Amino acid sequence: MPNSAIPPLQLLPLHQFLAQTAAKTPTPGGGAVACVTGALAAALGQMVVNYSVGKKNLAEFEPSLRDAVARLERARGLLMQLADEDAAAYGAVNELSRLPEWDPRRVAELPDAQAASVQVPLATAAACVDLLRLFQQLVAITNKHLLSDLRIAAILADAGVRASGCNVLVNTASLPGEQQTSGKGALAALVAESGRLLGLIEASA
Repeated sequence: MPNSAIPPLQLLPLHQFLAQTAAKTPTPGGGAVACVTGALAAALGQMVVNYSVGKKNLAEFEPSLRDAVARLERARGLLMQLADEDAAAYGAVNELSRLPEWDPRRVAELPDAQAASVQVPLATAAACVDLLRLFQQLVAITNKHLLSDLRIAAILADAGVRASGCNVLVNTASLPGEQQTSGKGALAALVAESGRLLGLIEASA
């Protein structure tokens, strides 16, 4: 398991998160970085919406904008929670894989840990696709002067999908055949939808 002395990633100052990512330790690694990238996308999108709430020329969209603020706040929290879950899942797989194959803990716990190492990045990718769906809706109802920021948020969300996908593809190799096929199929659908949405946002923003 990850070092218990390390606090949850969402409680770390940015410079400490960067230092821990750069360190020669297994976590936080690519999975956590993918989650944080998605959280940055949510935060930047939330900034765009906050600059749009209360604008007279956008008054007709006020209910939708306020709903978007709440949704982006939840998404940011979820993605930071997934960053910790990813670190925990990878840490568990790393620890259990070092045990002898006959060890009772390895036999009992490794399959679930391996499954979690796929489920968490898939959940991250799905959360980032949800962000892109929301960003597409926001293009037409937010402050036009901040469309470049919304586009950047969309690019970050797509990066979160693709980065999470790297871990899905690596970690599915340890799963039974049917679970491998299911995981890869789910990922392919998410990557395709992410690319489609990003294209629409870039074309309109």
